[in-house]
Amino acid sequence: MARIVMKFGGTSVADLDRIRNVAARVKREVEAGHEVAVVVSAMAGVTNQLVKWCQDLSPLHDAREYDAVVATGEQVTAGLLAIALQAIGVEARSWQGWQIPIHTDGAHGKARVEAIEGEVLIERMRQGQVPVITGFQGLGPRNRITTLGRGGSDLSAVAIAAAIRADRCDIYTDVDGIYTTDPRIVPRAKKLEKISYEEMLELASVGAKVLQTRSVELAMKQRVRVQVLSSFEDKPGSLVVDEDEIVEKPIVSGIAYSRDEAKVTLRRVPDRPGIAAAVFGALAKANVNVDMIVQNIGADGTTDLTFTVGRADLARARDVLEKARAEVGFESLLADPDVAKISVVGIGMRSHAGVANTMFRALAEKGINIQVISTSEIKVSVLVAAEYTELAVRALHTAYGLDAAPAAA
Repeated sequence: MARIVMKFGGTSVADLDRIRNVAARVKREVEAGHEVAVVVSAMAGVTNQLVKWCQDLSPLHDAREYDAVVATGEQVTAGLLAIALQAIGVEARSWQGWQIPIHTDGAHGKARVEAIEGEVLIERMRQGQVPVITGFQGLGPRNRITTLGRGGSDLSAVAIAAAIRADRCDIYTDVDGIYTTDPRIVPRAKKLEKISYEEMLELASVGAKVLQTRSVELAMKQRVRVQVLSSFEDKPGSLVVDEDEIVEKPIVSGIAYSRDEAKVTLRRVPDRPGIAAAVFGALAKANVNVDMIVQNIGADGTTDLTFTVGRADLARARDVLEKARAEVGFESLLADPDVAKISVVGIGMRSHAGVANTMFRALAEKGINIQVISTSEIKVSVLVAAEYTELAVRALHTAYGLDAAPAAA
């Protein structure tokens, strides 16, 4: 007998038929003798509609009320799945984040999980009940509902798995595992049987949408075994595990891309100590995440500062920086939302030279200009014009030898 957390994303619970399909999957695990807890996302499209309503009313809306609105999608799904399970003879009860409770900080819209009290869930599971838990939401200071950011149901699932000491956390989605890149762009992308926590963390952080970044970070910290598999097919999935479990360590494991980026350039910033702290401190205070950063060589006492933010944060970033203009002293602000970040990731990079050069050469051969470059120990990322996204991904997938062999005739 194992203790399993099963998480189902929005496409897996998109309508009542799919919710019935999820209920049948859960029942199979229960009948196999396992203790099961389920975490659900909102039905496909629901969160987007809720977010749009908030943005249409006010682009700079109150984040606390935003959370109160967008957290309702998961509540509906949890209740419906509990009903579906009860209808096929499985004892189930829905739980909202505040009922467990899942304690978070007060960063509304991007809250971080601070603690989960798992004993009540464990007791219910021992009694044969299946808790159906709303993903994405928690309880912040002053008993306000918080949400964990887009894809936050993955984080909820991993956090609950850690809290109840689960043997495994299964993430069910509309793909049957983790691929070397998006198979919709590269049909010859290969499914990975296993991938390390570190590689998955990098891939998630640079645009791979299979798992939310913070969920992988928590899984790595708590050593939660995560499996990604399909809601619609009975196929083996992909495991996210310790690097020690992977025998062959490829130079590059995957190519990721993100169209959710915006480039911001501050022209003629005073070139003196404290300016970067003033810029990025103001953005951090407003919970605007900054990624790639480039500062040019100073001239005439000024310099240009370029960085990227999430496209959804661009309006807030503009507002914050314009308010800080007097303190920072920049001449002008240029914003470009029509960019994409392309990244190559692999733990084998640590011991192989020339990985970045292969990337730059492959892009140059396709006439793709690189705007910004950033690197880490196992990742190289570049910023390019958004129109070249698919061409860049295909070129790099081939350049690193990741294309699967064509099927036999």
